[in-house]
Amino acid sequence: MNIVVGVTGGIAAYKTVQLVRLLVRDGHDVHVVPTDDALRFVGAPTWEAISRNPVTTSVHDDVAQVRHVALGQAADVVVVAPATANTIAKIAVGLAGDLLGTTLLATRAPVLVAPAMHTEMWQHAATRANIATLRARGVRIVGPDSGRLTGADSGPGRMSEPETIHREVSRMLAAGADLDGTRVVVSAGGTREPIDPVRFIGNRSSGRQGIAIALAAADRGADVTLVAAHVEDAQLDAAHAHPAIRVETAGTAAELGERMRALAGSADVIVMAAAVADYRVADVSDHKLAKEDGAPVLSLVENDDILAGLAGARRDGQTIVGFAAEMPTDHETVLERGIRKRRRKGVDLLAVNEVGWEAGFERAENAVALIGSDDQVVAEATGSKREVADALLDAIVALRSRP
Repeated sequence: MNIVVGVTGGIAAYKTVQLVRLLVRDGHDVHVVPTDDALRFVGAPTWEAISRNPVTTSVHDDVAQVRHVALGQAADVVVVAPATANTIAKIAVGLAGDLLGTTLLATRAPVLVAPAMHTEMWQHAATRANIATLRARGVRIVGPDSGRLTGADSGPGRMSEPETIHREVSRMLAAGADLDGTRVVVSAGGTREPIDPVRFIGNRSSGRQGIAIALAAADRGADVTLVAAHVEDAQLDAAHAHPAIRVETAGTAAELGERMRALAGSADVIVMAAAVADYRVADVSDHKLAKEDGAPVLSLVENDDILAGLAGARRDGQTIVGFAAEMPTDHETVLERGIRKRRRKGVDLLAVNEVGWEAGFERAENAVALIGSDDQVVAEATGSKREVADALLDAIVALRSRP
């Protein structure tokens, strides 16, 4: 595999020498791209000797080979270790003033970032916002650990050990193409059921988890169709930009069901991550209801169960995955409700996540328990929605690999 290792200007750069050694030992073709500041800590001769490839920091070197683009295009994984607060900020806003910056913009490979900085810098609101931005884009964050820093300082901010980063890179490479050729349909966002031309019944789903699943599946080789129900345009930018993702839209539960049923026939995997309204208004007004007419009385009609319908019509070899949002008093109750729902829906895998005023919806983080067809918890995942997406896809791949 072709691995690019970006090294930035932190004292932890000395630890990255061991990381490069481990990757080369595995037989990978490793290209080290240091910043100028990084070379003040570990020089180019060391990187060249360890990686067995030439090292440069300038976009003006090897212009005939368009090296500033070619490195990113050829990479199977890009690692940035250590990643300083300054570099993390640059990546977050897409600055490309050096070879590392252009490489990161030119790659479609998975990116892993290992932060390293003083505790105060790691905990600063700007750094936290930048990390959240990277996670939302699917960048894998490893660490930082808590421990001794430079000088007498100690606390969170220490770069994870090379062996830890190496294990994560190996896992990313192993998952890199395990969905190659698989046709995946993912729904995301929340449906809206109109009351009148300006009002609706809806929910708080942002669509972030569904979009993260679509991006993760595409990065693992799948041909993905994302059916988005009322997702902010900014959330969809990454999906629109991915060459392996086709985006369709739906508004109401009926429209979403129609799109999903139309796509189901050619899908190998269906993931219903959208939050579908259980009810719709029986009589939608064709004009805006006026307050002076008094409070309206709404009669509600139950919507079709899209997920159960898809599961009931599945063809041989097709995998159906659902989501269940629960607001329980304890974790065991969540699992009990999830098991009952999986049975009712008839799905192969159900991702159960706890929701509430401060959990689940409209958050960068998520936590799910994955319940299999035998009603056992096959995995639990907590972290960014991209990390949860990868854990879900791991479970799907494992399920589909069984005889």
